[in-house]
Amino acid sequence: MMYLQINLNVNPNDRPAAAAIYNEFKRPFLEGISGARSKDLLIREEDVQVLHGFDSVDQAKAYLGSKLFNDDVVTALKPLLQSPPDVRIYAAA
Repeated sequence: MMYLQINLNVNPNDRPAAAAIYNEFKRPFLEGISGARSKDLLIREEDVQVLHGFDSVDQAKAYLGSKLFNDDVVTALKPLLQSPPDVRIYAAA
């Protein structure tokens, strides 16, 4: 399994709004993105992380170029971000 981790620098006061965006797009992600296996929201003191599970690296990269990600998720999150997101792809051992 491959993981796409996106770290978001969101002000603590804006985290409920970020969580609402996560919830809004979780189902469309799981049902409409090829190879999508999971999506989890992780909230830390430093930031908010969204961890996406995929079958392959190519599917994770394809999601980053998708309409759902760029036109919907990024557009909704943009006003909440304090800095550009940190995006990483990992392979599970």
